[in-house]
Amino acid sequence: MGTAATRSSWSRSDLIVLGIESTAHTFGVGVSRWTPSGPQLLKDARRNYVPRQGGILPREVAQFFSQVAAEVVDDALSANSLTPKDIDGVAVALGPGMGPQLRVGATVARAMASYLRVPLVPVNHAVAHLEVARLTTGLRDPVILYVSGGNTAVTTYVDGRYRVFGETLDVALGNLLDTFAREVKLGPPYVVNGSHVVDACAEGGEMIEGFPYVVKGQDVSYSGLLTAALRAVKRGARLRDVCYSLREVAFSAAVEVTERCLAHTGKREVVLTGGVAANRLLNEKLDTMARLHGGVYRGVPAYYSGDNGAMISLVGLLGLMSGVTVEPSRAFISQRWRLDEVEIPWYGRLL
Repeated sequence: MGTAATRSSWSRSDLIVLGIESTAHTFGVGVSRWTPSGPQLLKDARRNYVPRQGGILPREVAQFFSQVAAEVVDDALSANSLTPKDIDGVAVALGPGMGPQLRVGATVARAMASYLRVPLVPVNHAVAHLEVARLTTGLRDPVILYVSGGNTAVTTYVDGRYRVFGETLDVALGNLLDTFAREVKLGPPYVVNGSHVVDACAEGGEMIEGFPYVVKGQDVSYSGLLTAALRAVKRGARLRDVCYSLREVAFSAAVEVTERCLAHTGKREVVLTGGVAANRLLNEKLDTMARLHGGVYRGVPAYYSGDNGAMISLVGLLGLMSGVTVEPSRAFISQRWRLDEVEIPWYGRLL
């Protein structure tokens, strides 16, 4: 990570931090407050970029972000009856993510922190997904399956950092579903009435044998599965059967690696987070697996499963109280900033 962090002491009981998210297709602004009982998520605001067709083009999304940024900041402050003078710190996701979008969020955050003369807190987007899940599920030391359009990882906290037990070797789970949907003309949009279009299509489907189930060591691979599913459609297989089989194989592989991590670490809590976390079937599979091991499973609430500014403000608050800040002139974005590169000094202490 190309960010020079400095440490100081912040422990005021009513600390308020504003967080900015802009790593992919969502420009989000959230606010978190420290209370006597711990961190509290206040109301947030967000705008999503939805392409008319195909995938998202980073340059077009960045232009959209530039147009809505001030409005979203105002909405988040107004929703909480706050003014800029009430903010004690500004947090921003500096990575991982897409460069053009990250630069918009970083520029807004640097300007706000400099103008308000408050600390700027660097936040890892992936760590924010993990921490908002720990806060909202109430499970404090879980094995976490993190699945989104750009990430698929099984992780848990060990000795000061989250460690990646297993991850995808190629395509992320969310990207697998979106790409397949786009290629067979099911989307965009990819999510309709809260369900992914592949899920809706899979209803009533039956299993097609022979789709590649790839778990290498503790990692998964989905590129071969995507190719096999697209070839099956071209051969004339029923689309509902292909959707059912694709989903079943992909989810089972992710759950298997999560189960291995649970057995290896001896932990008893399992959490699902990220943009795919609202999926009903994946939740059911993880719940069943956790119960078989005498454990407890909970998924992050759907409202916080996708990208949002609330989770950035949360980690910003925890980071500020742990003395992690960065000078605005040295707050550089990092498109490939891994979650296992980040120290988590607040784990078990503040959250």
